[in-house]
Amino acid sequence: MNAFNLDDTDLEARLAPPPGADYPAGGRQTQISATPFLWTDPAAIPRRQWVYGHHLIRRFVSLTAAQGGAGKSSLLIADALSIASGRDIVGTPVYGGPCRVWLWNLEDPMDELQRRIAATAQHYGITEAEIGGRLFVDSGRQQGLCLATQDHNGTRIVEPVADALIAEIKAHSIDVLMVDPFVSSHGVPENDNGAIDMVAKKWGAIADQTGCAIEIVHHLRKLQGAEATAEASRGAIALVAAARSVRVLNRMTEDEAAKAGLEGPRGYFRVADDKNNLAAPSNAADWFHLQSVLLANGDEVGVVTPWQWPDPFEEVTTADLLAVQQAIDGKGYRLSSQAKDWVGNAIANVLGLDAADKAAKSRITGMIKTWLNNGVLVKLEVEDEMRRKRPAVAVGRWADA
Repeated sequence: MNAFNLDDTDLEARLAPPPGADYPAGGRQTQISATPFLWTDPAAIPRRQWVYGHHLIRRFVSLTAAQGGAGKSSLLIADALSIASGRDIVGTPVYGGPCRVWLWNLEDPMDELQRRIAATAQHYGITEAEIGGRLFVDSGRQQGLCLATQDHNGTRIVEPVADALIAEIKAHSIDVLMVDPFVSSHGVPENDNGAIDMVAKKWGAIADQTGCAIEIVHHLRKLQGAEATAEASRGAIALVAAARSVRVLNRMTEDEAAKAGLEGPRGYFRVADDKNNLAAPSNAADWFHLQSVLLANGDEVGVVTPWQWPDPFEEVTTADLLAVQQAIDGKGYRLSSQAKDWVGNAIANVLGLDAADKAAKSRITGMIKTWLNNGVLVKLEVEDEMRRKRPAVAVGRWADA
């Protein structure tokens, strides 16, 4: 045994390079050295090069994950036009002015991509001159992409493809590369964690060597109605682990649609930051709606548009708040919406709302939460008929008359 408590065979295996590693001739790591940390004035450290919100950043790979038909490809087109034009069209800021974007959809035919791009540009009033030749679009139907393969010899990166990709990104000064979807960009088993890790790291190396931001679209497994998260990504988790930012799309549920006062959830979805190693994640999800746009050829195309959850305080005045406070003052109304004497029922009576309606109940619940947070209402405890303490609501700071 040696000092590592390994026999010679084990030691040789440990020293062998991982698949895809770029080591000198002989293919073996022969040296390891510790690098002293160079103490640097923080003012002299280069700033992170964000391109699009806190999702896309130069030299890193980001991920958008969703189930099929959730709206991810349409969202990507809106993102691409936003970045290429330098305009914030869906609520995400573009940093550094208009950038050069390469959108590579590996599933849809080119004419479908043209429809979606044309409809999105039409809806937002984006002109060809505004794009200025900064948008590049390819379809997997005409030009495929396979960055890695696997056979009886194991997994390998197709280096000529990687080299050609790097050369093309540099030749056109591409700032953002979007690949949709990940599963169509390689030929390795998607459940093989080691193989997917190799592919993910190669994408990271391409981003690093070219200085561009890379966006990869990934599918989620079937969720049977469960909430979509980054961990629900299909196949090996290595891709999610390698990405520096992961945003996840969730379709609106029937219950959410009812609470929002909509006829149904079709075409509505939210996007949440589920992992961000370089910025604090946002707690609030952004909502979107696929709005139908009619093209001159007669086709109707869904275009991603920002959508706001209804404001619970729309048309509610200070006088209304004062009336609510007067109605509940000293009454000991309960905080729980399951209670017969729920404070929300009193609020509904004052404001002329139907507390049995899901949308109205959701609105009232939002009001109560806000009023408790800003102190015009406060929590206390009251005894029920069984002399048990129950959370209740009382007037806090009175509204100005």
